[in-house]
Amino acid sequence: MALRTFKGGVHPRYNKDATFRKPITSMPSPGKVVIPLHQHTGAPCEPLVKVGDDVRVGQKIGDSKAALTAPVHASVSGKVKAIAKHPQSSGVDGLSIVIESDGQGTPDESIKMRTSVDELGEKELIGIIREAGIVGLGGAAFPTYFKLTPPAGKTFDTLLLNGAECEPYLSADHRLMVERPFDVVTGAGLLMKAIGVERAVIGIENNKPDAISALREAAKGDPGIEIAPLGVKYPQGAEKQLIFAILGREVPSGGLPVDVGVVVNNVGTAVAVKEAVIDGMPLVRRVVTVTGSCIKEPKNLMVPIGALVNDLIEACGGIQIPPKKVIIGGPMMGIAQYTTDIPVTKGTSGVLLLSEKEVVVEDVLPCIRCGKCVDACPMNLMPLWLSGYQEAGRFDDCEKLGALDCIECGCCSFVCPSRRRLVQGIRLAKAEIRAKQSARRG
Repeated sequence: MALRTFKGGVHPRYNKDATFRKPITSMPSPGKVVIPLHQHTGAPCEPLVKVGDDVRVGQKIGDSKAALTAPVHASVSGKVKAIAKHPQSSGVDGLSIVIESDGQGTPDESIKMRTSVDELGEKELIGIIREAGIVGLGGAAFPTYFKLTPPAGKTFDTLLLNGAECEPYLSADHRLMVERPFDVVTGAGLLMKAIGVERAVIGIENNKPDAISALREAAKGDPGIEIAPLGVKYPQGAEKQLIFAILGREVPSGGLPVDVGVVVNNVGTAVAVKEAVIDGMPLVRRVVTVTGSCIKEPKNLMVPIGALVNDLIEACGGIQIPPKKVIIGGPMMGIAQYTTDIPVTKGTSGVLLLSEKEVVVEDVLPCIRCGKCVDACPMNLMPLWLSGYQEAGRFDDCEKLGALDCIECGCCSFVCPSRRRLVQGIRLAKAEIRAKQSARRG
């Protein structure tokens, strides 16, 4: 039987050999952490502590009254040394809470295990998830509690968990599925209860047979959870592509997964939900793949939120070759950095240190109208025209051609023989369109 997949996409070299067999290891406790107050989609948090305060692991140190936000918590115990702006992977300095660790890892008094979840209703579960500061750990960092609350008139019938991890180099989700399959399944069950559905499907690319086997074993006692092997193709893990591949449903232009009755979460998010609801621990750590030919010992590290990338590199033996490029995330959708003095945030899935041989820089040539970008686009857009209209400042035409539906996966730039920066141009067009829309709304 043919594996489930979607139209378009590309097949980059996956370059996961350095880490996909390596178990997750905890990095040594850092001397300090820098915890940004804005590491999620939505409103930034306000600090709930002041300089000089003692804090403990899991203590809420930032929150907001906005409808869309996610609180932040201390990931180490120690003393607040500063509340100031600090460089972040987004390229913008953001207000952050600097905590000097005491090395004890003392948990906050509020952290209590829950022996039973039977008495918890949907609203209570969503409230726990909100208070735990859980966001999408696949990289988008969208607050999970908001995603689990459908708009008026909408309902869910299916939960999808994304275990595709189609970005090259990254293996954090793979290792979580292999090493903690029961936590993934438990988290899936809690998410199902929170949205009131009886069906969940965990999609995993077929090049991860050990993860498929582990999750099938973990879920064999639950008829409501299905494990779906997927074709190996990028961006198989994108929400709309995952929905189409597994369920055959197409999210309408401008729409959301809820419009077809689906909510999509990452497998790492499911584990975080289990830890919050069962263990009582908010989102204070995550798995990060640190890899690339410049790293002495590539690893999958369990990292406290706010640990500096410099400390992750040191935990992997340091640098053996000066990197040509440092990327937070994967090479297709990640962000290149000018410094490693930046903190790990909730959305940091990987740190790549790439050598000159791994970074290809070629001259940009004129478009030859070959149409490869059109064939590769998983959203059925026409990237060459969108980019051309953007260069000409014709943003209304970009909007008419569906620029806002672009998921910025980078497939178009990847296949372009002229090496045109198509996705960057479309991203600029989207920003202009949204600015105009905002101006019209007043």
